[in-house]
Amino acid sequence: MAEISLTYNLKGMAEFIEVAIHTILYARQIYPPDLFVRRKRYDMPVFQSRHPALNEYISGAVKAIADELASGNIQKVVIVIKDKDQVPLERFIFAVQNMIEVEAYNRDVSVQEAMTSAALSRYFRAFLVKLSMVESQLGSLEPQGSLAQSIQASCTNYVTDDASFAILLELRDDKEPPIGPQDDMSQDPPPWVPADKQYTTLGTPDDAQLHLLRVVETGIVNLSLAVQESKEKLERLKKPPNKSNSDQNGKESEKPT
Repeated sequence: MAEISLTYNLKGMAEFIEVAIHTILYARQIYPPDLFVRRKRYDMPVFQSRHPALNEYISGAVKAIADELASGNIQKVVIVIKDKDQVPLERFIFAVQNMIEVEAYNRDVSVQEAMTSAALSRYFRAFLVKLSMVESQLGSLEPQGSLAQSIQASCTNYVTDDASFAILLELRDDKEPPIGPQDDMSQDPPPWVPADKQYTTLGTPDDAQLHLLRVVETGIVNLSLAVQESKEKLERLKKPPNKSNSDQNGKESEKPT
């Protein structure tokens, strides 16, 4: 089987990121399980949102990601999970590394010694297996409420009653951000808006914990996936649960008289 081209590599990467976003939302229980339906991708079952507005938002963001990947601008794509107070709890970090320069007229030509399409599909399947089991590594987030009827979203933020997620692009140092007018959401895809530094990897305290999940080296554009637990989340996990009065009274009633 022939090696992949740059165009195939980037298109496959964007499609995988879209599937991964749905998988993250399902695995971290950001929305109720009945909001998702089972699909098959990369020869394995995956879960995809069936909410039209949410799907439209994700696909629009991924379209913008694909454009920036094609331009060679992206360093990281970050999916931030936030609590109802907009405090970041987890960051799923897709790090992109361009390994070779390909001239525009050669973008559709197979790259010698690059990965095959079948091998790339197997790697993406391995990524998704890791994501589907991430709860065993990270623990459960607090159960969330139902999907809000009114969507409060810019280009990079989608909100439920109790939790939200944001899709961030972190560009290479020499690239200008694709920021457009924030009051014009009619564009397709809608314009990106500047991210709050606390949600970016640059705004992460040193005591956050980073877990590398998977790496794929295609020979053209490499991709790694890691998840980062924020300082705030780790501090909450250290706190003992509050005991209710009923629990305390119940324990007292068991004391011998």
